[in-house]
Amino acid sequence: MMNRTNVLYYAAAATTAIAGILHLLIVPNALGFNMNNAVFFLVAGIAQLFWVVPMIRRWGTPWYIAGIAGTAVLVALYSITRMPDNPVTGRGGPVNEMGTAIEALQLAFIGLAAAVIVIEKRMNRRDKKTIKNAT
Repeated sequence: MMNRTNVLYYAAAATTAIAGILHLLIVPNALGFNMNNAVFFLVAGIAQLFWVVPMIRRWGTPWYIAGIAGTAVLVALYSITRMPDNPVTGRGGPVNEMGTAIEALQLAFIGLAAAVIVIEKRMNRRDKKTIKNAT
């Protein structure tokens, strides 16, 4: 039976995987429009798919923090590029269903990965206390 902690790892992995797949789905359309965007979406999608591994294999807090930071950068870039006269594109980009879904998944990943960090920290603290009391 799967405990709640396992569910958090798998949920975080699933959210980043789906966001990565959605980024990769954008690449073919972006190729004909803007090569820079296509490369960006390709790199973002591959990175997000990679981030499934540290979550499932439980590589630890430094990896989770790096995943949160990278995802936060993607969220920030999306938010900035939606504003009119922004410094990245000089114009406000469109808001569409795909972008909204990706952002929701990325925000969910950030929350789930943060929850994993908190739970692991509590478990480590509890384990140390148990060891200390046993000696």
